[in-house]
Amino acid sequence: MRKLSILMVAAVAIPSLVSLAEASSRIEKTLKLEPKGRFVLESDVGSVTLTGASSSGARVVITSDRDDLEALYNINFEENPGSASVTVRRKDHFGWREHASVHFEVQVPSQTQTEIRTGGGSINLSSLRGDSELKTSGGAIEVSGLSGKLDAKTSGGPIHLQEVDGDARVDTSGGRIEVASIDGSLTAHTSGGPIRVDRVTGYVEAETSGGPISVNFGRGNARGGVLETSGGSIEVELERSANLEIDASTSGGSVTSDLPIRVVGKISSSSLHGSLGSGGETLRLHTSGGSIHIRAL
Repeated sequence: MRKLSILMVAAVAIPSLVSLAEASSRIEKTLKLEPKGRFVLESDVGSVTLTGASSSGARVVITSDRDDLEALYNINFEENPGSASVTVRRKDHFGWREHASVHFEVQVPSQTQTEIRTGGGSINLSSLRGDSELKTSGGAIEVSGLSGKLDAKTSGGPIHLQEVDGDARVDTSGGRIEVASIDGSLTAHTSGGPIRVDRVTGYVEAETSGGPISVNFGRGNARGGVLETSGGSIEVELERSANLEIDASTSGGSVTSDLPIRVVGKISSSSLHGSLGSGGETLRLHTSGGSIHIRAL
């Protein structure tokens, strides 16, 4: 009798689980948007994938695991001369105990200025030629193939940039920052994680409260910068022919250089002050808990 009861409960539960798994919604919309226009997405929830394309128009696909998505959120689409926007806001009666998994798949003309803000979810942006502002309250940010200025901020997650042609400012409250290649200046801040930059052609400001910093300044880069960490080592790679003033110090390790630097002042194992080449802009390196190593490209 007990086995029969268990089987009966399972028989009732299985259809419920199936119906829950199948419960989903999909909203599709195409907005007028010509190249060199502006696209804005503001949402209280959801992850975002945004890609540039050769065609005109902004194509937006919203998917969710909830079949009552439009009962939970106000979803607005707008078209204006030179711009298009999508806004998603929670309705007043939507309790915080309710959870909805939402994803935005967006395709816009490659020459588009973009502004993305989401209350929670990752942002993935690729193949665009236009300035971009990205903000999420919790999730990773990935950018590849961007030509334009970038301002990216997340309250919790890693940031990864690849092939960015323009100045970039990135900030995360908890995660690593990785930059594969950037033609421009870089400002990178993280409250807890490593910072790694494979190649940069401009000025670099990199700061982390807990983790190592590694920066390859690339060929011909003598713009200088400030690299600082409260808990980790610092490693930089510079071209031998670069002309820079070097100001390096550590509170918990040593400073070494593979490049010929003319030392100014007192020689110390924990600090290095001098000129590389004929001198020029200043590259300041400081760590409170690790060593500093200056390598040759």
